[in-house]
Amino acid sequence: MRVKRNLGFAAGANRGAEEARGEVVAFLNDDAVAGAGWVAAAMHLLEDPTVGAVAPRVVLSGRYLEVKLDDEPWFAGGDDRPLGRQLTSVTLGGASMLALLAGTGVHGLEESQLDNPGHGPQQWRWTSGRAPFYVPLVDTGAPLELEINGEIVRPSRVVDLVSSAGSYLRPDGYVGDIGSETPNDEALDVAEERFALSGAALATTRRVLDRVGRFAPRYFAYYEDTDWCWRARLMGLRMFYDPVATVRHESGGTSAHLPQKRVRQLAERNRILTLVRNAPFDVAMRETWRKRTGGGDDGVAELVPRILPRALAEREVLRRHWVVRPREVFERWAGVDVPASP
Repeated sequence: MRVKRNLGFAAGANRGAEEARGEVVAFLNDDAVAGAGWVAAAMHLLEDPTVGAVAPRVVLSGRYLEVKLDDEPWFAGGDDRPLGRQLTSVTLGGASMLALLAGTGVHGLEESQLDNPGHGPQQWRWTSGRAPFYVPLVDTGAPLELEINGEIVRPSRVVDLVSSAGSYLRPDGYVGDIGSETPNDEALDVAEERFALSGAALATTRRVLDRVGRFAPRYFAYYEDTDWCWRARLMGLRMFYDPVATVRHESGGTSAHLPQKRVRQLAERNRILTLVRNAPFDVAMRETWRKRTGGGDDGVAELVPRILPRALAEREVLRRHWVVRPREVFERWAGVDVPASP
């Protein structure tokens, strides 16, 4: 089946589920490749009627060089981030890797707002101190010599990095991927219940889909998987991470063509929608008011008056199917498995 226009992940996945004929229904991102035995492994857990969905170990495509600079962390005035070393140049085989670095050991890309005639904006990233960071291992056609700020550095090892081992919930209603950009090692070898699961690779059953419903189509992309898992939890179902099978995922590959501002807007709008539909009412209103008055450059503050009435009406419809109170779910999972700051 192929649709004529881009419906987004949520509506597209729903169309696929409508076409599926088996009892087990598995969703897989178009930038992900499933390893052998994924659905078969999920079927075992899905035999339990209290299990709503199962996700495999999702690993980033490609491999990475691990770099440890072992700098003493320090703090700059007005900046609460631990800082280590300023990276102005990271190259592998002559190719710039600065924007592609991964892991908690490195902060986001920054650039100077000052004019730099003939050279473009100056860019850099700070490390967070002793925590390692990771450089994509790419084939440049040249000897793979790693240089940082003009000096040759020897990586400590070559690793696979995790994309998702299930999802955590922060007290402010943001979700994140457990294990994101950390080495794929034995720490994630145990099947465990999670708050939610990534839609990059998720298996459920026709019975559960008929009970919980489909992904919210107006989300287009981002948080549609969290909203679905949260709705399932409020119906008394559990989400499980099962590391027996592995899926390789090119994180962000599907949305690479979208402007970053649009990505931020979709994610933030859908976070607010998800909270209003599923969270304790005071939490949902607190975060909605914070967004409305806090602004930001994603344009969502201006959207709040328009999206809130419909989201509240949807909450009233969804609550008819709740068998667990939103407060109970939130108190059980908010803050669980959230990674420590570097």
